[in-house]
Amino acid sequence: MSHPHPTVSSSSSNFELIINNALDKYTKRTNNDLLAHPLAAQLQSCDSPRAILAVLQQQLQGPDQSRSSDERWSRWLDPTINVLYTLSSTVGAVGLAFSPVTVIFAGIGVLLSAAKDARASQDTLIDIFERVEMFFRRLEIYTEVPPTSEMTENIVQIMVEVLSIFGIAMKVIKQGRTSKVFREIFKEADRSD
Repeated sequence: MSHPHPTVSSSSSNFELIINNALDKYTKRTNNDLLAHPLAAQLQSCDSPRAILAVLQQQLQGPDQSRSSDERWSRWLDPTINVLYTLSSTVGAVGLAFSPVTVIFAGIGVLLSAAKDARASQDTLIDIFERVEMFFRRLEIYTEVPPTSEMTENIVQIMVEVLSIFGIAMKVIKQGRTSKVFREIFKEADRSD
């Protein structure tokens, strides 16, 4: 029996369920509620990639933050923000109270703040973020075509997976085991499948 395509309202509730489940997992792993985090409200009110970049760069500010270190973060941060901001018009239309893209930006901001305080984890996190940035760049093709419900669902699912990676990385940083972050991410991902 063939099922008709979901309506916008059923798609919205499905997206909300998917994202809420991902946020619950993130909260359990990290003891951080991203939607209640001050960054989420700050990012939700941003109206341009430049404004988002400014908020996220504030998370890197620390007493020992050098200019060259700031440039290392910006190499992946700027293009990631641009792609995600463009994707937000696709997933922002799903009728949620909050944008999945804002949740991803908040997850990035919380990790940036943690990396600032855990100097040993910075190289590892930069590596993770560079890989995520390359992944999101592959999604740019979705910004060039009119969105469909299937495409939007795929993008939301991808963002949920990225949020899961951020949650695992945050958990590992809090435990001070950054040298094992990649092994931990893959081990946790295998368990959740």
